[in-house]
Amino acid sequence: MEEAIKQIGERLKGLRDVLDIEPQEVADLCGISLQAYLDMENGESDLSVSNLQKIAKHYGVDLDVLLFGEEPHMSSYYLTRKGQGQSVERRKAYKYQSLAAGFRGRKADPFMVYVEPKDDSAPVERNSHEGQEFNMVTEGTLQLTIGSKTLVLNEGDSIYFDATQPHGMRALGNKPVSFLAIIF
Repeated sequence: MEEAIKQIGERLKGLRDVLDIEPQEVADLCGISLQAYLDMENGESDLSVSNLQKIAKHYGVDLDVLLFGEEPHMSSYYLTRKGQGQSVERRKAYKYQSLAAGFRGRKADPFMVYVEPKDDSAPVERNSHEGQEFNMVTEGTLQLTIGSKTLVLNEGDSIYFDATQPHGMRALGNKPVSFLAIIF
């Protein structure tokens, strides 16, 4: 996990170097402090897929290039078998598995997201990003906070929302949760 995060950080730094971009510009784009961005770039902090998506869209690179270091090649279809999507773990309790990593020029980013339970008293970490998001719980119970509204989604429940609103999630019932997330 730590090695993957460090590699993503190296790719962020490489992108900045190639495009001759100052770190402060990328930090401002993501709405985070310069130090928080530099910690991401140095592989010393959790990565936010929403921030990586902001960077990818703004600078015209595929999200897969930042996440996995590979350009997508398929343009007619891309098949992902159960459990076989490319994955990145931001931290121990949170894992994204890309379901369309090899499809070039896609209009949405579908992921299976796995969230491990943690202390219910800990604050829910929130993020926001451009566009819209669809989530459908496939296992467990998910607490989703969007803005000031907190919702509970059970297996089979789904939600579509404005992703520019600060949002965050947690697994409930001391059990892991998995859900399909599609970011548009």
